[in-house]
Amino acid sequence: MTSLTLATLLHVSVAAVGAHSYSDAHRATTKTGKPMVVMVSAEWCGPCQKMVKTVLPQVRSHGLLKRVSFAIVNVDREKTLARKLIGGGPVPQLVMFRRTNKGWLRRRLVGGQSTKAVEKFIKQGIAEDEAAKKAPGKDKQKPAAKPSAKEEHAEAKVAQKPKVRPVSKR
Repeated sequence: MTSLTLATLLHVSVAAVGAHSYSDAHRATTKTGKPMVVMVSAEWCGPCQKMVKTVLPQVRSHGLLKRVSFAIVNVDREKTLARKLIGGGPVPQLVMFRRTNKGWLRRRLVGGQSTKAVEKFIKQGIAEDEAAKKAPGKDKQKPAAKPSAKEEHAEAKVAQKPKVRPVSKR
């Protein structure tokens, strides 16, 4: 397949899952208070493409993507943003941000995932968000001063805000 064909397929797949740009999703989550889910992927990544073409449309058909602000960030087109989101880690990654009284909480799900795993990840984040809103100050997850670049799968860390900070040059 040519790169033009791949790019067209990805564009159609992204449209099918209702993805918006990162800035649109951030604006929506700031306005509505919904958690924000960002998929960081690449056109050359097989597991990424499977998630974009099969898993995410199924998650959307079950109504879960309506309960969050959602975006897809392509590591090749948005290198700086992708690096800030995943710290140079592997793709695909789903990153969920939700606002707490202590700042922004960040959770990650790393690697190719099934529909069931993605839905569980999103449902857990929504449930934690709703529980925290009902009982302010009683968030179950402990905040961390700085997110680690080497987080475990679905490990929670507090970020200052969903707009990520610049990565220091090594």
